[in-house]
Amino acid sequence: MKKSEIRFSIALDDQKVPEAISWTATDAGADIHFAKAINVAIWDRNADATMKIDLWTKDMPTDAMKYFVIDNIGSMAETIVSATGDKKMADKMRALCKELSDYLAESEQSK
Repeated sequence: MKKSEIRFSIALDDQKVPEAISWTATDAGADIHFAKAINVAIWDRNADATMKIDLWTKDMPTDAMKYFVIDNIGSMAETIVSATGDKKMADKMRALCKELSDYLAESEQSK
C-alpha cells in the first residue's frame, strides 16, 4: 500500500501567534510551500464529529481571509457532489458563495 504524508510547519512569535506557515507533501515534490492561512477539517470516526485546525499568519490581509473562506465553501460544494452526489446541497453552497462574493464586491466599491 502506498502512503502519502502532508506536513505543516508553523513558526510562532513570543505570543504563539503564527508568523509563517509552510508545508510539504510527499506527492507535491521536494519543495517547501508557503501559505498565509490553512484550514484543515478531519472527520473523527470515534467522536463522530469534525475536528478543525484554522490558522493564519498575522500578515494575512483581512480581505484575503474573507475570500479564503468563500473559496473553502466553494471547494466543499465540489466535495459534496463528488462524495455524495447531492447536487442540490452543492447548488445552495455555490449560491452562498455568490452572495458572499457580491457582498464583498459591494463593500469594496463603497470604500
